[in-house]
Amino acid sequence: MQSTSSPQRMRNFAIVTIAIVLVVALVLSIRAQDSTSTLEFQATHAQPIDIALTNGKPTLMEFYANWCTSCQAMAPDLAAVKSQFGDRVNFSMLNVDNTKWLPEVTKYRVDGIPHFVFFDNKGKVLAEAIGEQPRQILESKLTDLIAGTALSDTASKGEVSKFTPKTVPSNGVNDDPRAHGA
Repeated sequence: MQSTSSPQRMRNFAIVTIAIVLVVALVLSIRAQDSTSTLEFQATHAQPIDIALTNGKPTLMEFYANWCTSCQAMAPDLAAVKSQFGDRVNFSMLNVDNTKWLPEVTKYRVDGIPHFVFFDNKGKVLAEAIGEQPRQILESKLTDLIAGTALSDTASKGEVSKFTPKTVPSNGVNDDPRAHGA
């Protein structure tokens, strides 16, 4: 059996010490993580949508999924916004993977998440936004929602382009490229 030299022992000791310090730091950081800012915690403590739309307060409804990285990334900001506005605004969360919410997913035409729907205090849809929203934008929209003014940086529900294509009368020839000359 070979004995290890003193420099090699010191190197091994340093590696073991560093590994222990990293494991302890990792465990402590996981424990110190704010559990109220997780997506699961917020969904569990969200206002049920049927109550939110009838209790006289404006509502921010979010369609999300646990696997959605954008939803997870926004969770800490939404927790902060909820702590700031939670006494004046309902926060509801509907998981698109739960078939219970299929009627709502269909009604609000959710085709991307996170999908936010802003309701006034009477339950009327004022606006929608899709994708990650910066915290400052959400705060601005919620401030407008509480004040009853038009939501900034958001197109109103139902607003569409003013573009109207010109139609040309048909000359009997099918010019549709999908017709393949038929």
